[in-house]
Amino acid sequence: MSRLHEAFAAAKAERRALLIGYLPAGFPAKGDDVEVIAAMVRGGVDAVEIGLPYSDPLMDGATIQDAVQRALEGGTHTDDVLETVRGVAALGVPTLVMSYWNPLERYGVERFAADLAAAGGVGVITPDLTPEESGPWIAATDAAGIDRVYLVAPSSTDDRVATVAAASSGFVYAASTMGVTGARAAVGGSAHDLVDRTKARTSLPVAVGVGVSTGDQAAEIAAYADGVIVGAALVRTVLDAGSTAEACTAIEALAAELAAGVRRAAEPVG
Repeated sequence: MSRLHEAFAAAKAERRALLIGYLPAGFPAKGDDVEVIAAMVRGGVDAVEIGLPYSDPLMDGATIQDAVQRALEGGTHTDDVLETVRGVAALGVPTLVMSYWNPLERYGVERFAADLAAAGGVGVITPDLTPEESGPWIAATDAAGIDRVYLVAPSSTDDRVATVAAASSGFVYAASTMGVTGARAAVGGSAHDLVDRTKARTSLPVAVGVGVSTGDQAAEIAAYADGVIVGAALVRTVLDAGSTAEACTAIEALAAELAAGVRRAAEPVG
């Protein structure tokens, strides 16, 4: 059982969903990212998804694009991302990377998988990589002993869900709505159906992301999903802070609200 699976199993034993928090490497600045993520972990985040900054983020909404651009302007490169992984993994939480395919291919897929494992990383979320194009990536991740995470969407057919789930090894990422990332006032009602369809086709955990921003939304999703992924809301909290110290205080408070939500696991709304 991988460390990621152990984390999901531990959350399940507590009758709750796993809380996964996202922040790009190099944000709010190189050297400050681990400090801010540590505050997020103190607030109750169970696992961390570190974004690898990329200049053409197809899935990212305006908030995350803003943070990624700041990281790029600050000179954050793939080697820096791996150092961030090393620092976050040292906190004792499962640490994943979210990356588009181009930066991984440019760095070298075998090299990246091996270097991520050496840094303490447990897996990679690849939002724009399809299972059909994943031959070299599957071989590299298997050799390095790290997990793969692919995405399904409300538009995915049952056959497509089965294909994506079969290629995944860590968990299946269920995008709650169509479109780019970003905090929303309400999580799409299609998320529950997507999770049910995915669970019917895999024994892997299924985690829901895209649009989660409040403890109530986290509770709603935790009632039917194995994991809750929060990104833009955490990033927005840092963007709105006047300093790294303020960012740490604010993100710890939001993480605590979200952590309370996954433990509350309210009945779905609507």
